[in-house]
Amino acid sequence: MTSELTVLTWVVTLNAVMWIPYIINTIMVRGLIDAVGYPDAPKPLSGWATKMKAAHYNAVENLVVFAALVLIANAAGVSNEITVLACQVYFWARVVHLLSYTMAIPWVRTLAFAVGWVCQVAIILQLL
Repeated sequence: MTSELTVLTWVVTLNAVMWIPYIINTIMVRGLIDAVGYPDAPKPLSGWATKMKAAHYNAVENLVVFAALVLIANAAGVSNEITVLACQVYFWARVVHLLSYTMAIPWVRTLAFAVGWVCQVAIILQLL
């Protein structure tokens, strides 16, 4: 497996576990019955959980682009120092984005998002 695919696996794993803390908060705030049901007037989640849920949605939206680029590069046999570094930085940018979004650190969150986007552009440039 290439380094890029390994990092993609870690990015997917991060996305796969991101929901756990805010779902635990949902159960704690609303109770199990309302957490798995459809209450008419659900109690609001904690602020951090609401932000973490938004960060998770953003991560999933960006995963579509990142995964497609990594898989295209793999299929095309494009793997070099730039694609490897872009993938590694992308992973850490997403970790920082999740944490800074959850903790409401606006400039860091925005910078982490921008770094992730630049990583995607770097892979695109290697493909073109």
